[in-house]
Amino acid sequence: MPRPQSDIDAGRERLVEQAIALIEERGNSAITMTELAAAASMSPANLYRYFDSRDALVEAIAEYWFRPKVAIMEEVIASDLTARRKMFEFFARRFTMMKEEWERDPLAFAVYVELGRDNFEQVRSYVDLGDHYLSLIIGEAMAEGYFEGLSIDETLSLVNQMVSVYVNIGAMEMVMPRLTTVKLARIVDAIFDGLSARDRGSAGLAELRSVQNA
Repeated sequence: MPRPQSDIDAGRERLVEQAIALIEERGNSAITMTELAAAASMSPANLYRYFDSRDALVEAIAEYWFRPKVAIMEEVIASDLTARRKMFEFFARRFTMMKEEWERDPLAFAVYVELGRDNFEQVRSYVDLGDHYLSLIIGEAMAEGYFEGLSIDETLSLVNQMVSVYVNIGAMEMVMPRLTTVKLARIVDAIFDGLSARDRGSAGLAELRSVQNA
């Protein structure tokens, strides 16, 4: 990670690391500014020099947690890989990192799930950033001839649904032992080999049929 550029930045970084240690130690994401000040051996007034609200603290924690994931996305986007391989690495490298975090401390991972769920507005920008980068990969894939008849937005929605357990940490946590990069590669191949607007028969009925009438 790049070193902070100022005393305030360095102080914020240390406080974020202190907050993360406190959250993981307690197994509870509901940290207060007073608790963090006490853990950091400073007055609440001094803490507010670095974070003017708890929301600002949560945003800083989110930035710290997402920072290496964003770096992965940017590295993949800048690479000269094919669109298919880019999409695989875009998901696989972040998934591998998060699975290692889960294996290292499943309880801490669960706390991050709780923190993200309870403070979604603070993490929404990172979800949107992921969609932006994925859209760039989809655009490259379309230039290579994939996803016939679909728009970028339609393809983005479909791909997100197909790989959700590899990026949504809440869904990921529930089935983590069953998730592998081998399975993810097969999903990405299925996306590239089959995803298009063509009707191959599954949507060709006027109405849904019950099992008894099938």
